[in-house]
Amino acid sequence: MKIESITLTHLRMPLVSPFETSFGRIRERECILVTIRSEGLTGYGECVADRDPGYAYETSGTAWHILKDFILPAILGQDVADAADFRRRVLHIRGHPMAKAGVEMALWDLLGKRAGKSLRELLGGERERVLVGVSVGLQESPEVLVRTVESYLAQGYARVKIKIKPGRDVADASAVRRAFPDLKLQVDANSAYTLETAQALKPLDDLNLLLIEQPLAEDDLWDHHLLQKEFRTPLCLDESILSVRHARQALEMGACRVINIKAGRVGGLSEAVAIHDLCRARGVPVWCGGMLETGVGRAANLALASLPGFALPGDISASDRYYAQDITNERFTLNPDSTIDVPNAPGLGVTLDRAAVKRFTLAEHKV
Repeated sequence: MKIESITLTHLRMPLVSPFETSFGRIRERECILVTIRSEGLTGYGECVADRDPGYAYETSGTAWHILKDFILPAILGQDVADAADFRRRVLHIRGHPMAKAGVEMALWDLLGKRAGKSLRELLGGERERVLVGVSVGLQESPEVLVRTVESYLAQGYARVKIKIKPGRDVADASAVRRAFPDLKLQVDANSAYTLETAQALKPLDDLNLLLIEQPLAEDDLWDHHLLQKEFRTPLCLDESILSVRHARQALEMGACRVINIKAGRVGGLSEAVAIHDLCRARGVPVWCGGMLETGVGRAANLALASLPGFALPGDISASDRYYAQDITNERFTLNPDSTIDVPNAPGLGVTLDRAAVKRFTLAEHKV
């Protein structure tokens, strides 16, 4: 595919309601829309890096710089055969997986449109709809949390993840479990604990949770392997898994029993599929995490989650969970069985709402 032009669009979109985790509260989300034109076709990708370096070191600002000054020059005007070819061309750029993933997603969209196949078909997905859940941020109190969870259950979500941090962990999770004894429930700490302070989480073992996600440092494997030995509940790694190599190391040392796969975090859909394949071969369940994506990234997540090894519901959610107005014309809605349909049109299967894109644009760069 001859890469004829590339446009970066820096977006800032208001959330339906504030979303709070152990590293802060946000009311708006930033991302970068990547648009690539090739041979009469247009592909879209989403770089999920947000404004602040809370979840990861990458931000919308650093990603803009890496994309504009390094990644785009490496492919503009070039004949890029496929995603693997792109990965080889940017191998010399250390790190910055979210920036790379945004471009790779747009190339996958182009590949699908050129072949007349959906992203699900290209990746080898088997499901036409995938099980999903909802992620609930920290609330004012356990009582408010229970009411918030109840509202999502009323909407049809059958699995709930709640955010925790020191001082807002066991009591919150216990309150939800008392209110909903049969709920598929999991917790996410976003690296808020140390090996010592995580001892306070021991009572979570009695709550029949699906998993405890990323309790320790974002770059840690070793201490997680020590902590997993102390818990019956499976630990799940998110931030610590940046590649299939990290996934292999984590499984070999017993640092976790579940892995959360985010294409943006690991550098793109290709690496995400490789992690899925590794875990499936070893009988380890995976699920698809979310980064508050627009309809562009949400479509890619749904296609990824259609692969057979995604045994647990993902943090994909319906479009209206986060945005009153999205940038795609397609809106993803929750089915009665807590699933969302996977797009079946060529590529990502979404089109842009140009007016919405214009409304949320902060900056644009075209080459």
